[in-house]
This record gives sequence, C-alpha cells and structure tokens, in this order.
Amino acid sequence: MMTETISKAQQNRADQFAAHEEWVTIGRRSDLIPGSGVGALAGELQIALFWLPELYDTLYAVTNYCPFSGVHLIARGIVGDVGGEPVVASPLYKQHFSLLDGRCLEDPEQKLQVFQARFYRDEIQVLQRRASGKKARAAA
Repeated sequence: MMTETISKAQQNRADQFAAHEEWVTIGRRSDLIPGSGVGALAGELQIALFWLPELYDTLYAVTNYCPFSGVHLIARGIVGDVGGEPVVASPLYKQHFSLLDGRCLEDPEQKLQVFQARFYRDEIQVLQRRASGKKARAAA
C-alpha cells in the first residue's frame, strides 16, 4: 500500500495560500433581483451578481467591467442561456459571457474574471484572494 506524505514545506505553502483567501460579505440576499444582475463592491472591485433561482438556484459573480466597451455595466446585461449554459449579454454590444467560466462566446480572447459566490445565512459572500498582509475591505 502506497501512502502519500506531504512535506512540512508543502504544508506551509498550502497554509499560506489558504490564509490569503477569505469570504467577503458584499450584500444581502434581499439586495438581489431574481433572474437579473446587480452590481456590488468587494473592496474597490466592482462585481456583477446574478441569482437565477428559477433555472439553476445558483449565485454567479463576475467582474462588472466589459472588455469591449471599457465600461462597468455587465450587471445591466440580459441574462439567458446558450445551449444550456447560463450567460449574460453585454448591454452595449451584446457579446455573451459565460457565467460559469467568464469566457466570451463570440471572442474567446476576451474573458470576465469569475468569483466563487455563496449565500451565508442572509449574506452574499464572494471568495477573494488578498495580497500578503493586506485585508480585503467589504462594502455592503
């Protein structure tokens, strides 16, 4: 029987990485509009949140910045699905971005950053990585 052992150095690196991630509260469930997008701040980062309870009962979080228009407006996009994949269409130029991985369906060179998001009790939280020694600021 083969057993895998983790060196102390490997464990320290894993602990350091985990210590640089934290769930940040950015709002409440009541701030959301089912089936639509809402903008929120996580520190200084603008995030677009999409709650689709009627289809997936999942909370999605992507950057609010549209790489095509150069404007923070993804939260105002039209939510739908393409081939069963949840997407948001940019409100200006109508490119479709996957809510699963952020890729643009029309231009694979462009992508939105995707964040893990969850409901914790009544709070909306996103998982953020923070720089060593810096604490993320939450904006409700």
